[in-house]
Amino acid sequence: MIATHYLSFYSCSTGIAHIGLIFSASSSRMLGKEVRLSRIMRSDRILCIPMDHGVTDGPIKGLTDINWIVNEVAKGGATCVVLHKGMIKALRSAKIPFLMHMSASTSLGPEPNRKVRVASVVEAIRLGADGVSVHINIGGERSEPEMLEKLGSVASEADEFGMPLLAMMYARGPNIKDKFDPKAISLVARVGAELGADIVKVPYTGDPESFKEVTRGVSVPVIIAGGPKMSSEREVLEMVEGAMKGGAAGVSIGRNVFQHERPASMVRAIASIIFDGLSAEEAMDVLEDSGNPE
Repeated sequence: MIATHYLSFYSCSTGIAHIGLIFSASSSRMLGKEVRLSRIMRSDRILCIPMDHGVTDGPIKGLTDINWIVNEVAKGGATCVVLHKGMIKALRSAKIPFLMHMSASTSLGPEPNRKVRVASVVEAIRLGADGVSVHINIGGERSEPEMLEKLGSVASEADEFGMPLLAMMYARGPNIKDKFDPKAISLVARVGAELGADIVKVPYTGDPESFKEVTRGVSVPVIIAGGPKMSSEREVLEMVEGAMKGGAAGVSIGRNVFQHERPASMVRAIASIIFDGLSAEEAMDVLEDSGNPE
């Protein structure tokens, strides 16, 4: 209706100016989003380290000194981090682009999977963020409808201000029998893209072929979640390699990086797979070499 209205107004003496303003504003928003996406990605790929866990679980290992860990992952070559607004304010200096997280729940609450909105895109702009992120759980009886509404409204707000939106999409709830099921992951990924996310984050399905089912059905970059702390570095790197073979545009790995004894070295190893195309085996050598003094 808006386009029809302005097209009918085009023949008026002021019509050209009005149309020009509309397209100019729209172009500026898209340009702003493209500029910010270029900051949080490198060669159309992303190595993101989420550090929003403090709201859910408190000051867990690796996140007690937020300034130190942010600088460590920046040193290792991460392209961006995810932080809540309070931790952004606590940064003494940001040597890496960051996204402001807008969702929260705590492990003490009766419904940990029910994420509520706790911030705005305007706050993110004011704090110097290069993007925003939301956590959406699909499958909850009460929470799914309100979280879908939140995703749609945040996507509209992010578009209005030219801010990239990362949607962290999970299948969690009483109707979910297997949260790693490729069909379930394909659905939640598609929901994220359909409702306006610029990047979609989902759990890895376990192998490259099944993950291709996910990436083929989504029109925006898909990245994998790191999940719980794994038993070995090799396991993490093999997951990253498999995801990239399955069409992923990168990763968003938290605990398996910030709880590592050498976070910068672990980031370098992951980066060698994402940006240099190395295998997990070769990335293990990168990890070992970066831990040796020169």
